[in-house]
Amino acid sequence: MWPHVSPVPPARPQHTPVEIDPMSTTHLLIRKDQLATARLHTDTTERPLADGQVRVRIDSFALTSNNITYAAFGDAMSYWQFFPSEEEGWGSIPVWGFASVVQSLHPGVAVGERLYGYWPMATSAVLSPDRLSPARFTDAAPHRAELPAVYNQYFRCNADPLYTTDTEDLQALLRPLFITSWLIDDFMADNDFFGATTMLLSSASSKTAYGTAFQLHQREGIEVIGLTSPANVGFCQSLGCYDRVVTYDALDSLAADTPCVYIDFAGNGELRTAIHERFANLKYSSSIGGTHVEQLAAKGAGKTLAGPRATLFFAPAQIKKRTAEWGADEFGRRMVAAWHHFLATVTDASNPWLHAEHHHGGEAVQAAYAQVLSGKGDPRTGHILSLYKQAGAR
Repeated sequence: MWPHVSPVPPARPQHTPVEIDPMSTTHLLIRKDQLATARLHTDTTERPLADGQVRVRIDSFALTSNNITYAAFGDAMSYWQFFPSEEEGWGSIPVWGFASVVQSLHPGVAVGERLYGYWPMATSAVLSPDRLSPARFTDAAPHRAELPAVYNQYFRCNADPLYTTDTEDLQALLRPLFITSWLIDDFMADNDFFGATTMLLSSASSKTAYGTAFQLHQREGIEVIGLTSPANVGFCQSLGCYDRVVTYDALDSLAADTPCVYIDFAGNGELRTAIHERFANLKYSSSIGGTHVEQLAAKGAGKTLAGPRATLFFAPAQIKKRTAEWGADEFGRRMVAAWHHFLATVTDASNPWLHAEHHHGGEAVQAAYAQVLSGKGDPRTGHILSLYKQAGAR
């Protein structure tokens, strides 16, 4: 579903093939009904490749509140089905990151090739490449056939127009989130901002929120207000993409008759109710996901809200709409341009928005997962994980 772009890529360094044990794969499994419960599971069953398959070593992946959203909606939106676990009641949260092909029985995919895409929280994975192009391919595993195509794409780093070798960590952390941000902004513009002139963004220090603010801030006549906790006010103000930053307990500082849209990245039911009750001229309420996992997927949430019904934003639907309207190439051109503009801003040496913190090995990965699940931490820190004790060979 990601549109085709025909880049003329610069020469990329080749990553050294790495060896893994095909008879052993370690996963971090999560209790589907109790997300705070996690355990490591090593599968020692011999699983030889079938013709047309490749095995990859999952070198590194990002863990953000976006992944917690995947888990919270794991059953409702089929996220658990991408990498099904044989352990009843347990699942593998999908993550975005980089992997190296270590074994190939597919004539079009070479050992040593570097891939970006959607992985299990594991040491390795097996893919069935199909619909190959120089820039990407699709995993044709039967169990993924009915799942959203956007998540089944694997990008070949040597010809990926969004890839740069020196920003892999930031790509893993921000690329899937920014694409969602870009689509939220486009969705709002596509709907004339529902007649509003003010956008209220909760969890303003989160990556998807500030990516959205970055895009909205470029729109004429739109005021972008970030809602956050007192501890994160300074960070949000430093980004320069919010016209105002307001703490959650200061909503009454905003005029109640403001024509506004609420873009909810927090998933906090009490906050959503407070906003719906305060703003009599609330034009639209968009639920993106969030960090308050205990409230995120509560049954019946939002049914008794004042004003407009909270509507879950589903990025693949906007991708499908715009690809049909613009064509795949134009969609891709716009997305690539926006990404590189955003990345240049985030990596500005005078005010970097984010730095990566690396966690290697099972225990470190479990600890990082617990931290991200808690919703605590420095917003300038992004977590890059690997279930290997040492960083993958490059």
